[in-house]
This record gives sequence, structure tokens and C-alpha cells, in this order.
Amino acid sequence: MRPSRPARLPRGLAQVTIALLAFGAGNGVAAERSAAVALVVSVDVSQSVDDARFNLQMEGIAEALEDPGVVAAMTGNPGGTLFAMVTWADRAGLALAWRRIATRADARAVAAEVRATPRQSGEFTCVGQMFRTVVASVIPTLPMPADRIVVDVSGDGIDNCTDADSLASDRAALLATGATINGLPILVPGENDVVGAGAYRAPGYGLQATPLPQERIDLVQWYRANVVGGPGAFSLTAAGYADFSMALKRKFIMEVSDMGCRR
Repeated sequence: MRPSRPARLPRGLAQVTIALLAFGAGNGVAAERSAAVALVVSVDVSQSVDDARFNLQMEGIAEALEDPGVVAAMTGNPGGTLFAMVTWADRAGLALAWRRIATRADARAVAAEVRATPRQSGEFTCVGQMFRTVVASVIPTLPMPADRIVVDVSGDGIDNCTDADSLASDRAALLATGATINGLPILVPGENDVVGAGAYRAPGYGLQATPLPQERIDLVQWYRANVVGGPGAFSLTAAGYADFSMALKRKFIMEVSDMGCRR
């Protein structure tokens, strides 16, 4: 008795199937239908961030991506974790377009790209401009749907580019996309112990009082009031740039695992 032959697919269906398999094999992002979380890491590179501090931030992000706990959280999600990085000062730019981290090798590859990121120059701390860039140029380029979008904002100063009403409007527009905004204020003793009360002047306002908070508050309070927002939003503090990597590891695990708490 001759062995039976496997059933053949109709010619047209077979061609489509082969094409889809080939496309999926060559494109890890396209092979998945969705991801549990899309994480935008948004990094302050303004004048207060010198070369040493910039390198500490890039190394801190790379080290976090190589941390076993972070890798387990990112790769344990269905579809992996989508990752993008924005650097911002006077303007904001997409320093690293969307990457999917579904394996340890993916995480190592993205960490290497982070370490190789050139420094963007800039003088001012334009948080509102960064919010607008994420809304206009980052979220719309997601390569697949994500159950959650998290924007992770780190920096060592308040916005000194935008009036208070415009900043609130820019933040509201980002929250309207369904994103959660988490904060990582970097505290530098003697530099940003107190913000507001004229401690900073916004460019374009000359000798006028800054339109930003007039009361004396600390950077953590300012982040909570003007940056953090959305479902499960929270803020963690880095005790200086040397603590950035350790704080970020904790933060990544909380964000990717959806362990955040309301402020």
C-alpha cells in the first residue's frame, strides 16, 4: 500500500501562507500581533547634563536593559516589550526608534545601541516640547498595538521653556492618547534642591518672573504636579546621577510588570 500524500493547499492560499511565513521570519515585530507594553524612555540632555552625566544616563539605561530581572519582565510579556528612547533639551528627538525586546539577545542588542547614542546638544529643559514630540512622532509610529503605553521621563530640572497653561495642555494631550507618564527626577544637592519661586527663568520672558510655579517646591513635587499622570502612574527618585542606573532598574520592572501605584 502506497503511503498517502499530505493534502495540498490551493495554489493561491499556499503562496499567501509562504509569503506570510517568510515575512514573519524576517521581521520579529511583524510576526507578533500585539505587545503588552510599549515603553518610551525620555531622557533630559539639557545644559545641566554634561558629558559625564549623559554617559551615566546612557550606561544606566543599558545596564538596566541587561539586568536579569528587567530582561525577565520585558521578555515575559506576550509579544515582548516595545522600547523607544527620546532625548530632549530645547528640542526633542527620537534617539532610538521602536525595538521589540522578546529575548535576552534583543535586550543586549538594544543596550548596545543605547551605549552608542551620540549626545544631543541643547541648553533649556523643554518638557512640554518633549510631550508634543512623543504625541506627534513617537506613539504614531508604534509597529503594533500595545495594551499599555508608558512614557518614562527622567531629568534634573523643571520646564523653563513653556508657560504653565501650555505645559498642562501638552501633558493633557499626551495623557489623552491613553499613555501613562512616570517620573524619575534626579536630585543633585546644591543644584536643584528648590525649584520655582524665580529659581529659573523661561527663555523669551526676559526679566519677567517665570510663569512656572511661584511657590518654593522641590523637584519631586514639581514632577508629581506637572509630569506624572495616567493609569497607575508613579514617580521614583534617583539620588544623584550615580544612583540613576539602580533607580531605573526598579522602575523598568515596575513599569513593564504594571506594578505602578497612583503617585
